[in-house]
Amino acid sequence: MEVLKWLFWQVGGLGPMAGQIGHFNVYAPERVPYAIERYTKETNRLYGVLDRRLADRPYIAGNDYTIADIAAYPWIVPHAGHGQDLNDFPNLQRWFEGVGARPATQRAYAGVERAYSRRREDISDDERNVLLGQTASSTAR
Repeated sequence: MEVLKWLFWQVGGLGPMAGQIGHFNVYAPERVPYAIERYTKETNRLYGVLDRRLADRPYIAGNDYTIADIAAYPWIVPHAGHGQDLNDFPNLQRWFEGVGARPATQRAYAGVERAYSRRREDISDDERNVLLGQTASSTAR
């Protein structure tokens, strides 16, 4: 039950909010200060929830590595692009480093550019339209 609870927490909270700050910090064609502040704060709050959860256990759902950890980890990888400093979240940082040290995690991220590592000013209009401009009718083929 704990695994599902925390998986749903990630799916309904951490992923969407971290995705929004990543979008507004990196991909939005213009800076939107309200959105950046809003999603930075909400992501910070969610990092705090996870930090408190990890205070007395090695993994999100307890003593075992589960899908809850696998689902949450990618949303912590771009923490700098989210405007977050893992030094502010020592339990989260410990967990993040531990999951990142796992051989399967290292294989999965080998050679992958860090998401949200920099503001993407170099995206062409065509790339931006593919990444951000599709609608239901434009993707139906």
